[in-house]
Amino acid sequence: MGAQRILVLGGGFAGLWSALSAARQLDQLGIGPDTIEVLLINRDAFHGLRVRNYEADLAPLRVPLEAVLGPAGVRWLVGEVGSIDLAARTVIVLSEAGPQSLPYDRLVFALGSQLLRPPVPGLAEHGFDVDTYGGASRLADHLGALAERPEGPGRFTAVVVGAGLTGIEAACELPARLRAAQERAGLAGPVRVVLVDHNPQVGSDMGESARPVIEEALAALGVELRLGVRVEGLDGSEIRFDSSEVIAADTVIWCAGMRANPLAAGCGVPTDALGRLAVGADLRVEGLSGVFAAGDSARLALEDGHSTVMSCQHGRPMGRFAGHNAVCDLLGLPLLPLRIDWYMTILDLGPWGALYTEGWDRQVVATGETAKRTKRLINGERIVPPLSGDRAEILAAAAPVIQRPPPLQPQGGQP
Repeated sequence: MGAQRILVLGGGFAGLWSALSAARQLDQLGIGPDTIEVLLINRDAFHGLRVRNYEADLAPLRVPLEAVLGPAGVRWLVGEVGSIDLAARTVIVLSEAGPQSLPYDRLVFALGSQLLRPPVPGLAEHGFDVDTYGGASRLADHLGALAERPEGPGRFTAVVVGAGLTGIEAACELPARLRAAQERAGLAGPVRVVLVDHNPQVGSDMGESARPVIEEALAALGVELRLGVRVEGLDGSEIRFDSSEVIAADTVIWCAGMRANPLAAGCGVPTDALGRLAVGADLRVEGLSGVFAAGDSARLALEDGHSTVMSCQHGRPMGRFAGHNAVCDLLGLPLLPLRIDWYMTILDLGPWGALYTEGWDRQVVATGETAKRTKRLINGERIVPPLSGDRAEILAAAAPVIQRPPPLQPQGGQP
């Protein structure tokens, strides 16, 4: 009889930590890969720090899977998940070697979310995004090539559609990125960034105390707002709105709306409005046997009446508990419940600084450079897996525990 298998789908924040947590629990129990193996499937050979795709420097945003999974004894395979047969407990993976049918004994569904792309005329052909590393790289290449583009009214104008957190962060970085493109062309003059949303306010979920801070930062950076309007179409040189306004813009970045990976909807159980699978506190998918879910494709109801959100803040602990519990479920051991009793948001506001809020009502704790130092700590350290190659350090980081909110960072960034 061959080894049993815990199959983890996805190498993002939830998937990576699911696999590492499963490896940690097996290590704690003294069980080797010849008895139970952990296999992770990902679309490429990297763990991406997706929440940082709005940044100008993309170099630090991809961590080789082998650098983290290899020392932990986790196997990994590059491929796209084609389909899942829950009755047969197999997953079809499309890889360079062709379709493979992979059996599993326990499955962790951590395929995350993807940008919602509505059928807006011209969006598929002319729109950019920061949803994936590939999308962010394409945008970076486009901005870098603006210097070679012919003169035109929209050459150094960028429109960001979607004034949620991702759209705000992208918009705050763009003035400096457009000015850099101008400098490469040996030009000087105004650049233009316009942030658009169909809602009447920016950051619609951020609350009354946080919104004025966001608006102040956007105004200081020269970002214009177009609120309460919808996009009717774009063609690579201009964008049209239902208000009849037309803005000349060579760059349109779509940041409006996220949905769980569509494979979640094919699992035969109800999903929520965002396409997420309902999970219990142990991260088992409700209504399915042997299947766990974590991250953006899973919805866990919290004790305070809220539910988990699509963020690495929740995806990382969900992954740690899902992987741990997949091992325990396979071996008939007690499962650990995940209880998250705090929520915070740190929104990057570009050169202006950042915004740090606590609680579901987003009470402002810090702004400007004080909040920015904590944001740098999160982006540069907390969400990055250990890169030392040390097995003990990597497995220790995968323990199923809840990290507390990061402290405000004093001058210099030392904790």
